[in-house]
Amino acid sequence: MDLMQILLYLGIGLAIVFFVFFIWILSRYRKCPSDKILVKYGKVGSDKDGQARSAKCIHGGASFIWPVIQSFQYMDLTPISINVDLKNALSKQNIRVDVPSRFTVGISTEPGVMQNAAERLLGMRMSEIQDLAKDIILGQLRLVIATMDIEEINSDRDKFLAAVSNNVEGEMKKIGLRLINVNITDINDAAGYIEALGKEAAAKAINDAKKSVAEKDRDGAIGQANAQRDQRVQVASANATAIEGENSAKVQVAQSEAVRREKEAEALKVATAAEAVQAARAKEEAYEAEKHAEQVRADLERATQQADVIIKAEIEKQQAVIAAQAQAEVVRQKAKGDADAIFARMEAQANGAKEILTKQADGMRELVGAAGTAEDAVKLIVADKLEALMRVQVEAIKNIKIDKVTVWDSGNGADGKSSTANFLSGMMKAVPPLNEVFKQAGMDLPKFLGEENCPHALTEEDKKIAADLFKN
Repeated sequence: MDLMQILLYLGIGLAIVFFVFFIWILSRYRKCPSDKILVKYGKVGSDKDGQARSAKCIHGGASFIWPVIQSFQYMDLTPISINVDLKNALSKQNIRVDVPSRFTVGISTEPGVMQNAAERLLGMRMSEIQDLAKDIILGQLRLVIATMDIEEINSDRDKFLAAVSNNVEGEMKKIGLRLINVNITDINDAAGYIEALGKEAAAKAINDAKKSVAEKDRDGAIGQANAQRDQRVQVASANATAIEGENSAKVQVAQSEAVRREKEAEALKVATAAEAVQAARAKEEAYEAEKHAEQVRADLERATQQADVIIKAEIEKQQAVIAAQAQAEVVRQKAKGDADAIFARMEAQANGAKEILTKQADGMRELVGAAGTAEDAVKLIVADKLEALMRVQVEAIKNIKIDKVTVWDSGNGADGKSSTANFLSGMMKAVPPLNEVFKQAGMDLPKFLGEENCPHALTEEDKKIAADLFKN
Protein backbone atom coordinates (compact mmCIF):
# COMPACT_ATOMS: atom_id res chain seq x y z
CA MET A 1 0.00 0.00 0.00
CA ASP A 2 1.58 3.25 -1.07
CA LEU A 3 1.42 6.65 0.58
CA MET A 4 -1.40 7.99 -1.63
CA GLN A 5 -3.75 5.21 -0.62
CA ILE A 6 -2.90 5.74 3.05
CA LEU A 7 -3.66 9.44 2.74
CA LEU A 8 -6.89 8.66 0.91
CA TYR A 9 -8.13 6.29 3.59
CA LEU A 10 -7.07 8.72 6.29
CA GLY A 11 -9.01 11.54 4.59
CA ILE A 12 -12.13 9.39 4.26
CA GLY A 13 -11.91 8.42 7.92
CA LEU A 14 -11.53 12.03 9.01
CA ALA A 15 -14.51 13.01 6.88
CA ILE A 16 -16.64 10.28 8.45
CA VAL A 17 -15.58 11.31 11.94
CA PHE A 18 -16.28 14.96 11.19
CA PHE A 19 -19.71 14.09 9.77
CA VAL A 20 -20.61 11.96 12.82
CA PHE A 21 -19.39 14.72 15.11
CA PHE A 22 -21.48 17.28 13.20
CA ILE A 23 -24.61 15.10 13.51
CA TRP A 24 -23.96 14.65 17.21
CA ILE A 25 -23.56 18.41 17.64
CA LEU A 26 -26.86 18.99 15.86
CA SER A 27 -28.54 16.45 18.10
CA ARG A 28 -27.53 18.56 21.12
CA TYR A 29 -29.44 21.58 19.76
CA ARG A 30 -32.89 21.46 21.39
CA LYS A 31 -36.02 23.32 20.40
CA CYS A 32 -38.71 24.15 22.95
CA PRO A 33 -42.38 23.57 21.96
CA SER A 34 -44.97 26.20 22.83
CA ASP A 35 -46.78 23.94 25.36
CA LYS A 36 -43.63 23.05 27.28
CA ILE A 37 -40.78 24.65 29.19
CA LEU A 38 -37.20 23.63 28.38
CA VAL A 39 -35.21 23.37 31.63
CA LYS A 40 -31.47 23.32 31.07
CA TYR A 41 -29.49 22.43 34.20
CA GLY A 42 -25.90 21.78 35.12
CA LYS A 43 -23.37 24.49 34.48
CA VAL A 44 -25.66 27.15 33.12
CA GLY A 45 -23.99 30.31 34.39
CA SER A 46 -24.65 32.65 37.28
CA ASP A 47 -27.27 35.22 38.21
CA LYS A 48 -26.88 38.98 38.74
CA ASP A 49 -25.43 38.48 42.22
CA GLY A 50 -22.71 36.21 40.91
CA GLN A 51 -24.19 33.05 42.40
CA ALA A 52 -24.39 29.95 40.26
CA ARG A 53 -27.82 29.21 38.92
CA SER A 54 -29.29 25.78 39.32
CA ALA A 55 -31.27 25.81 36.08
CA LYS A 56 -32.18 27.91 33.08
CA CYS A 57 -35.78 27.91 31.83
CA ILE A 58 -36.63 28.56 28.18
CA HIS A 59 -40.20 28.97 26.93
CA GLY A 60 -40.18 29.07 23.15
CA GLY A 61 -37.05 29.20 21.02
CA ALA A 62 -34.12 26.79 21.23
CA SER A 63 -30.81 26.32 23.01
CA PHE A 64 -27.64 24.27 22.64
CA ILE A 65 -27.02 21.67 25.34
CA TRP A 66 -23.37 21.18 26.01
CA PRO A 67 -22.44 17.58 26.51
CA VAL A 68 -21.12 16.34 29.87
CA ILE A 69 -21.57 19.68 31.67
CA GLN A 70 -25.28 20.27 30.85
CA SER A 71 -28.50 18.33 30.55
CA PHE A 72 -32.17 19.20 29.96
CA GLN A 73 -35.80 18.21 30.71
CA TYR A 74 -39.21 19.44 29.63
CA MET A 75 -42.05 20.57 31.91
CA ASP A 76 -45.57 20.30 30.57
CA LEU A 77 -47.76 23.43 30.60
CA THR A 78 -51.03 21.50 30.33
CA PRO A 79 -53.60 22.86 32.87
CA ILE A 80 -54.28 20.65 35.90
CA SER A 81 -57.86 20.32 37.22
CA ILE A 82 -58.09 19.59 40.96
CA ASN A 83 -61.28 18.62 42.85
CA VAL A 84 -61.09 19.99 46.40
CA ASP A 85 -63.85 18.59 48.69
CA LEU A 86 -63.31 20.63 51.85
CA LYS A 87 -65.29 19.37 54.88
CA ASN A 88 -65.70 20.58 58.47
CA ALA A 89 -63.91 23.84 57.88
CA LEU A 90 -64.33 26.08 60.93
CA SER A 91 -65.78 29.51 60.17
CA LYS A 92 -65.40 32.74 62.15
CA GLN A 93 -68.63 31.89 64.04
CA ASN A 94 -67.20 28.48 64.96
CA ILE A 95 -69.65 26.79 62.62
CA ARG A 96 -68.20 24.01 60.55
CA VAL A 97 -68.98 24.17 56.84
CA ASP A 98 -68.43 22.01 53.81
CA VAL A 99 -67.11 23.78 50.69
CA PRO A 100 -66.88 21.51 47.61
CA SER A 101 -64.93 23.28 44.84
CA ARG A 102 -62.81 22.79 41.69
CA PHE A 103 -59.51 24.53 41.00
CA THR A 104 -57.60 24.72 37.70
CA VAL A 105 -53.84 25.36 37.96
CA GLY A 106 -50.81 25.12 35.69
CA ILE A 107 -47.06 25.74 35.59
CA SER A 108 -46.43 29.46 35.25
CA THR A 109 -44.37 30.99 32.42
CA GLU A 110 -43.57 34.12 34.42
CA PRO A 111 -39.75 34.36 34.58
CA GLY A 112 -39.29 34.22 38.36
CA VAL A 113 -42.15 31.77 38.95
CA MET A 114 -40.88 29.57 36.11
CA GLN A 115 -37.54 29.32 37.89
CA ASN A 116 -39.37 28.16 41.06
CA ALA A 117 -41.14 25.48 39.04
CA ALA A 118 -37.80 24.26 37.67
CA GLU A 119 -36.35 24.06 41.17
CA ARG A 120 -39.35 22.42 42.91
CA LEU A 121 -41.36 20.52 40.28
CA LEU A 122 -38.75 19.28 37.80
CA GLY A 123 -38.90 15.53 37.56
CA MET A 124 -42.24 15.18 39.38
CA ARG A 125 -45.12 13.33 37.79
CA MET A 126 -48.42 15.08 37.04
CA SER A 127 -50.24 13.26 39.88
CA GLU A 128 -47.58 14.34 42.37
CA ILE A 129 -47.89 17.96 41.29
CA GLN A 130 -51.69 17.66 41.55
CA ASP A 131 -51.48 16.31 45.16
CA LEU A 132 -49.06 19.04 46.14
CA ALA A 133 -51.32 21.75 44.74
CA LYS A 134 -54.38 20.21 46.41
CA ASP A 135 -52.75 20.34 49.84
CA ILE A 136 -51.91 24.00 49.35
CA ILE A 137 -55.46 24.81 48.20
CA LEU A 138 -57.06 23.02 51.18
CA GLY A 139 -54.92 24.92 53.64
CA GLN A 140 -55.71 28.28 52.07
CA LEU A 141 -59.45 27.49 51.88
CA ARG A 142 -59.52 26.73 55.59
CA LEU A 143 -57.65 29.92 56.30
CA VAL A 144 -60.06 32.06 54.29
CA ILE A 145 -63.18 30.43 55.78
CA ALA A 146 -61.83 30.97 59.30
CA THR A 147 -61.74 34.73 58.64
CA MET A 148 -65.31 35.08 57.28
CA ASP A 149 -68.85 34.71 58.65
CA ILE A 150 -71.33 32.22 57.26
CA GLU A 151 -73.48 35.09 55.98
CA GLU A 152 -70.55 36.55 54.06
CA ILE A 153 -69.57 33.20 52.60
CA ASN A 154 -73.14 32.44 51.58
CA SER A 155 -74.28 35.83 50.38
CA ASP A 156 -71.14 37.50 49.07
CA ARG A 157 -69.63 34.81 46.83
CA ASP A 158 -67.49 37.28 44.88
CA LYS A 159 -65.71 38.44 48.03
CA PHE A 160 -65.15 34.84 49.07
CA LEU A 161 -63.74 33.85 45.64
CA ALA A 162 -61.47 36.92 45.55
CA ALA A 163 -60.04 36.08 48.99
CA VAL A 164 -59.50 32.42 48.03
CA SER A 165 -57.84 33.40 44.70
CA ASN A 166 -55.45 35.86 46.34
CA ASN A 167 -54.36 33.46 49.07
CA VAL A 168 -54.04 30.42 46.78
CA GLU A 169 -52.27 32.39 44.00
CA GLY A 170 -49.59 33.64 46.38
CA GLU A 171 -48.84 30.16 47.69
CA MET A 172 -48.91 28.59 44.22
CA LYS A 173 -46.22 30.95 42.91
CA LYS A 174 -43.84 29.69 45.55
CA ILE A 175 -43.74 26.29 43.85
CA GLY A 176 -43.98 27.65 40.27
CA LEU A 177 -47.74 27.24 39.68
CA ARG A 178 -50.41 29.79 38.78
CA LEU A 179 -54.15 29.71 39.53
CA ILE A 180 -56.22 29.65 36.38
CA ASN A 181 -59.82 29.24 37.63
CA VAL A 182 -61.84 28.74 40.88
CA ASN A 183 -65.35 27.29 40.94
CA ILE A 184 -67.28 26.94 44.28
CA THR A 185 -70.13 24.48 43.69
CA ASP A 186 -71.99 24.66 47.03
CA ILE A 187 -71.59 25.55 50.71
CA ASN A 188 -73.14 23.48 53.53
CA ASP A 189 -72.75 23.46 57.34
CA ALA A 190 -73.16 20.68 59.87
CA ALA A 191 -75.45 22.69 62.25
CA GLY A 192 -77.93 23.57 59.55
CA TYR A 193 -77.29 27.27 59.98
CA ILE A 194 -77.12 27.97 56.33
CA GLU A 195 -80.31 25.97 55.84
CA ALA A 196 -81.98 27.94 58.65
CA LEU A 197 -80.82 31.13 57.01
CA GLY A 198 -82.39 29.88 53.87
CA LYS A 199 -85.65 29.06 55.61
CA GLU A 200 -85.61 32.43 57.35
CA ALA A 201 -85.05 34.12 54.12
CA ALA A 202 -87.78 32.06 52.54
CA ALA A 203 -90.22 32.81 55.40
CA LYS A 204 -89.35 36.44 55.25
CA ALA A 205 -89.87 36.41 51.58
CA ILE A 206 -93.23 34.65 52.03
CA ASN A 207 -94.38 37.08 54.75
CA ASP A 208 -93.23 40.00 52.68
CA ALA A 209 -95.14 38.58 49.80
CA LYS A 210 -98.30 38.08 51.92
CA LYS A 211 -98.00 41.59 53.33
CA SER A 212 -97.48 42.90 49.90
CA VAL A 213 -100.56 40.98 48.72
CA ALA A 214 -102.70 42.35 51.58
CA GLU A 215 -101.46 45.83 50.97
CA LYS A 216 -102.19 45.40 47.36
CA ASP A 217 -105.70 44.11 48.18
CA ARG A 218 -106.30 47.10 50.43
CA ASP A 219 -104.94 49.44 47.91
CA GLY A 220 -107.11 47.70 45.36
CA ALA A 221 -110.32 48.17 47.40
CA ILE A 222 -109.49 51.77 48.17
CA GLY A 223 -108.57 52.33 44.68
CA GLN A 224 -111.80 50.73 43.53
CA ALA A 225 -113.89 52.97 45.81
CA ASN A 226 -111.96 56.02 44.75
CA ALA A 227 -112.36 54.95 41.22
CA GLN A 228 -116.14 54.59 41.62
CA ARG A 229 -116.35 58.00 43.30
CA ASP A 230 -114.22 59.57 40.69
CA GLN A 231 -116.30 57.84 38.07
CA ARG A 232 -119.56 59.27 39.39
CA VAL A 233 -118.08 62.74 39.79
CA GLN A 234 -116.48 62.62 36.45
CA VAL A 235 -119.68 61.27 34.84
CA ALA A 236 -121.77 64.10 36.36
CA SER A 237 -119.16 66.63 35.40
CA ALA A 238 -118.99 65.13 31.98
CA ASN A 239 -122.79 65.32 31.64
CA ALA A 240 -122.81 68.96 32.72
CA THR A 241 -119.94 69.71 30.48
CA ALA A 242 -121.69 67.85 27.70
CA ILE A 243 -124.91 69.88 28.14
CA GLU A 244 -122.90 73.06 28.28
CA GLY A 245 -120.99 71.94 25.29
CA GLU A 246 -124.19 71.13 23.44
CA ASN A 247 -125.62 74.58 24.18
CA SER A 248 -122.42 76.24 23.20
CA ALA A 249 -122.37 74.12 20.10
CA LYS A 250 -125.92 75.15 19.23
CA VAL A 251 -125.01 78.82 19.69
CA GLN A 252 -121.94 78.34 17.62
CA VAL A 253 -124.01 76.51 15.02
CA ALA A 254 -126.46 79.40 14.88
CA GLN A 255 -123.67 81.92 14.64
CA SER A 256 -121.98 79.82 12.06
CA GLU A 257 -125.24 79.55 10.13
CA ALA A 258 -125.66 83.33 10.20
CA VAL A 259 -122.11 83.85 9.14
CA ARG A 260 -122.58 81.26 6.44
CA ARG A 261 -125.66 83.00 5.08
CA GLU A 262 -123.88 86.35 5.22
CA LYS A 263 -120.92 84.87 3.44
CA GLU A 264 -123.19 83.24 0.89
CA ALA A 265 -124.94 86.55 0.20
CA GLU A 266 -121.63 88.34 -0.07
CA ALA A 267 -120.32 85.60 -2.29
CA LEU A 268 -123.48 85.73 -4.43
CA LYS A 269 -123.11 89.48 -4.82
CA VAL A 270 -119.49 89.18 -5.67
CA ALA A 271 -120.22 86.32 -8.05
CA THR A 272 -122.98 88.30 -9.80
CA ALA A 273 -120.73 91.33 -10.20
CA ALA A 274 -117.92 89.11 -11.34
CA GLU A 275 -120.20 87.42 -13.86
CA ALA A 276 -121.28 90.82 -15.22
CA VAL A 277 -117.68 91.99 -15.40
CA GLN A 278 -116.62 88.75 -17.02
CA ALA A 279 -119.48 88.96 -19.52
CA ALA A 280 -118.53 92.55 -20.45
CA ARG A 281 -114.89 91.58 -20.63
CA ALA A 282 -115.81 88.57 -22.75
CA LYS A 283 -117.77 90.77 -25.16
CA GLU A 284 -114.89 93.23 -25.31
CA GLU A 285 -112.42 90.45 -25.91
CA ALA A 286 -114.72 88.96 -28.56
CA TYR A 287 -114.95 92.36 -30.28
CA GLU A 288 -111.19 92.78 -30.12
CA ALA A 289 -110.70 89.23 -31.39
CA GLU A 290 -113.11 89.81 -34.28
CA LYS A 291 -111.41 93.12 -35.08
CA HIS A 292 -108.04 91.48 -34.99
CA ALA A 293 -109.33 88.64 -37.17
CA GLU A 294 -110.68 91.14 -39.74
CA GLN A 295 -107.36 92.97 -39.71
CA VAL A 296 -105.51 89.69 -40.16
CA ARG A 297 -107.91 88.70 -42.95
CA ALA A 298 -107.37 92.06 -44.74
CA ASP A 299 -103.61 91.78 -44.31
CA LEU A 300 -103.78 88.24 -45.63
CA GLU A 301 -105.81 89.35 -48.67
CA ARG A 302 -103.41 92.23 -49.34
CA ALA A 303 -100.45 89.93 -48.95
CA THR A 304 -102.08 87.39 -51.28
CA GLN A 305 -102.65 90.00 -54.00
CA GLN A 306 -99.16 91.40 -53.61
CA ALA A 307 -97.75 87.90 -53.65
CA ASP A 308 -99.65 87.09 -56.86
CA VAL A 309 -98.38 90.21 -58.64
CA ILE A 310 -94.86 90.10 -57.25
CA ILE A 311 -94.47 86.38 -57.72
CA LYS A 312 -95.89 86.58 -61.26
CA ALA A 313 -93.51 89.44 -62.10
CA GLU A 314 -90.65 87.62 -60.46
CA ILE A 315 -91.49 84.48 -62.45
CA GLU A 316 -91.65 86.45 -65.71
CA LYS A 317 -88.40 88.15 -64.81
CA GLN A 318 -86.77 84.82 -64.10
CA GLN A 319 -88.17 83.40 -67.35
CA ALA A 320 -86.83 86.38 -69.32
CA VAL A 321 -83.44 86.04 -67.64
CA ILE A 322 -83.40 82.31 -68.36
CA ALA A 323 -84.49 82.88 -71.99
CA ALA A 324 -81.84 85.59 -72.46
CA GLN A 325 -79.22 83.37 -70.94
CA ALA A 326 -80.35 80.50 -73.18
CA GLN A 327 -80.31 82.73 -76.30
CA ALA A 328 -76.92 84.12 -75.35
CA GLU A 329 -75.70 80.59 -74.85
CA VAL A 330 -77.08 79.61 -78.28
CA VAL A 331 -75.44 82.65 -79.94
CA ARG A 332 -72.23 81.95 -78.09
CA GLN A 333 -72.34 78.31 -79.13
CA LYS A 334 -73.17 79.30 -82.75
CA ALA A 335 -70.38 81.91 -82.85
CA LYS A 336 -68.06 79.39 -81.33
CA GLY A 337 -69.17 76.86 -83.98
CA ASP A 338 -68.68 79.40 -86.84
CA ALA A 339 -65.29 80.39 -85.50
CA ASP A 340 -64.33 76.79 -85.16
CA ALA A 341 -65.55 76.12 -88.73
CA ILE A 342 -63.63 79.11 -90.15
CA PHE A 343 -60.59 78.13 -88.20
CA ALA A 344 -60.93 74.57 -89.43
CA ARG A 345 -61.39 75.73 -93.08
CA MET A 346 -58.45 78.10 -92.94
CA GLU A 347 -56.39 75.48 -91.20
CA ALA A 348 -57.38 72.98 -93.92
CA GLN A 349 -56.49 75.48 -96.70
CA ALA A 350 -53.17 76.24 -95.00
CA ASN A 351 -52.51 72.57 -94.58
CA GLY A 352 -53.47 72.01 -98.30
CA ALA A 353 -51.20 74.81 -99.49
CA LYS A 354 -48.45 73.60 -97.24
CA GLU A 355 -48.94 70.10 -98.59
CA ILE A 356 -48.87 71.37 -102.24
CA LEU A 357 -45.75 73.41 -101.66
CA THR A 358 -44.18 70.52 -99.80
CA LYS A 359 -44.96 68.19 -102.69
CA GLN A 360 -43.72 70.73 -105.25
CA ALA A 361 -40.52 71.16 -103.24
CA ASP A 362 -40.14 67.40 -103.03
CA GLY A 363 -40.79 67.14 -106.81
CA MET A 364 -38.35 69.93 -107.57
CA ARG A 365 -35.78 68.27 -105.30
CA GLU A 366 -36.27 64.97 -107.18
CA LEU A 367 -36.18 66.80 -110.55
CA VAL A 368 -32.90 68.50 -109.62
CA GLY A 369 -31.59 65.15 -108.49
CA ALA A 370 -32.60 63.54 -111.74
CA ALA A 371 -31.29 66.41 -113.98
CA GLY A 372 -28.02 66.72 -112.15
CA THR A 373 -28.03 70.55 -111.74
CA ALA A 374 -30.59 73.23 -111.05
CA GLU A 375 -30.09 74.79 -114.50
CA ASP A 376 -30.79 71.52 -116.25
CA ALA A 377 -33.87 71.08 -114.10
CA VAL A 378 -35.11 74.55 -115.18
CA LYS A 379 -34.49 73.63 -118.79
CA LEU A 380 -36.61 70.57 -118.37
CA ILE A 381 -39.44 72.58 -116.78
CA VAL A 382 -39.27 75.26 -119.52
CA ALA A 383 -39.18 72.62 -122.21
CA ASP A 384 -42.27 71.05 -120.63
CA LYS A 385 -44.12 74.40 -120.45
CA LEU A 386 -42.81 75.92 -123.74
CA GLU A 387 -45.82 74.90 -125.73
CA ALA A 388 -48.14 76.54 -123.19
CA LEU A 389 -46.03 79.72 -123.20
CA MET A 390 -46.09 79.93 -126.96
CA ARG A 391 -49.79 79.32 -126.92
CA VAL A 392 -50.25 82.27 -124.57
CA GLN A 393 -48.22 84.51 -126.86
CA VAL A 394 -50.15 83.37 -129.87
CA GLU A 395 -53.46 83.90 -128.04
CA ALA A 396 -52.36 87.52 -127.45
CA ILE A 397 -52.49 88.34 -131.16
CA LYS A 398 -54.74 85.60 -132.43
CA ASN A 399 -57.97 87.52 -132.18
CA ILE A 400 -56.63 90.73 -133.73
CA LYS A 401 -59.01 91.61 -136.61
CA ILE A 402 -57.12 92.82 -139.68
CA ASP A 403 -59.57 93.42 -142.44
CA LYS A 404 -57.06 94.30 -145.06
CA VAL A 405 -53.30 94.78 -145.19
CA THR A 406 -51.72 96.35 -148.25
CA VAL A 407 -48.02 95.97 -148.57
CA TRP A 408 -46.00 97.72 -151.18
CA ASP A 409 -42.73 96.04 -151.37
CA SER A 410 -40.14 97.21 -153.76
CA GLY A 411 -38.06 94.19 -152.88
CA ASN A 412 -35.17 96.35 -151.77
CA GLY A 413 -34.99 96.38 -148.10
CA ALA A 414 -32.26 97.12 -145.66
CA ASP A 415 -29.98 94.37 -144.63
CA GLY A 416 -31.16 92.39 -147.62
CA LYS A 417 -34.69 92.04 -146.21
CA SER A 418 -37.84 92.88 -148.02
CA SER A 419 -40.49 95.24 -146.69
CA THR A 420 -42.89 92.34 -146.10
CA ALA A 421 -40.41 90.56 -143.92
CA ASN A 422 -39.84 93.74 -141.95
CA PHE A 423 -43.57 94.15 -141.46
CA LEU A 424 -44.01 90.64 -140.07
CA SER A 425 -41.02 91.03 -137.86
CA GLY A 426 -42.47 94.23 -136.40
CA MET A 427 -45.73 92.52 -135.62
CA MET A 428 -43.97 89.73 -133.83
CA LYS A 429 -42.17 92.32 -131.75
CA ALA A 430 -45.51 93.39 -130.44
CA VAL A 431 -45.60 90.03 -128.54
CA PRO A 432 -43.54 90.17 -125.29
CA PRO A 433 -40.25 88.44 -125.84
CA LEU A 434 -39.69 85.24 -123.97
CA ASN A 435 -36.57 86.68 -122.37
CA GLU A 436 -38.58 89.47 -120.68
CA VAL A 437 -41.17 87.02 -119.55
CA PHE A 438 -38.44 84.96 -117.92
CA LYS A 439 -36.88 88.02 -116.35
CA GLN A 440 -40.21 89.04 -114.82
CA ALA A 441 -40.22 85.61 -113.25
CA GLY A 442 -36.66 86.16 -111.89
CA MET A 443 -35.04 83.77 -114.40
CA ASP A 444 -32.87 83.92 -117.55
CA LEU A 445 -33.97 82.51 -120.83
CA PRO A 446 -32.02 79.38 -121.73
CA LYS A 447 -29.43 79.92 -124.38
CA PHE A 448 -30.86 77.27 -126.63
CA LEU A 449 -33.98 79.50 -126.98
CA GLY A 450 -31.97 82.41 -128.13
CA GLU A 451 -29.93 85.27 -126.85
CA GLU A 452 -30.89 88.76 -125.87
CA ASN A 453 -28.79 90.19 -128.82
CA CYS A 454 -30.87 88.20 -131.30
CA PRO A 455 -34.42 88.97 -130.36
CA HIS A 456 -35.69 88.58 -133.90
CA ALA A 457 -34.51 85.04 -134.33
CA LEU A 458 -37.57 83.00 -135.19
CA THR A 459 -37.90 79.32 -135.06
CA GLU A 460 -39.54 77.27 -137.69
CA GLU A 461 -42.55 76.97 -135.52
CA ASP A 462 -42.74 80.81 -135.21
CA LYS A 463 -42.63 81.06 -138.88
CA LYS A 464 -45.34 78.49 -139.24
CA ILE A 465 -47.54 80.29 -136.73
CA ALA A 466 -47.01 83.55 -138.58
CA ALA A 467 -47.95 81.95 -141.88
CA ASP A 468 -51.13 80.66 -140.38
CA LEU A 469 -51.99 84.12 -139.10
CA PHE A 470 -51.68 85.57 -142.48
CA LYS A 471 -53.81 82.89 -143.99
CA ASN A 472 -56.58 83.78 -141.65
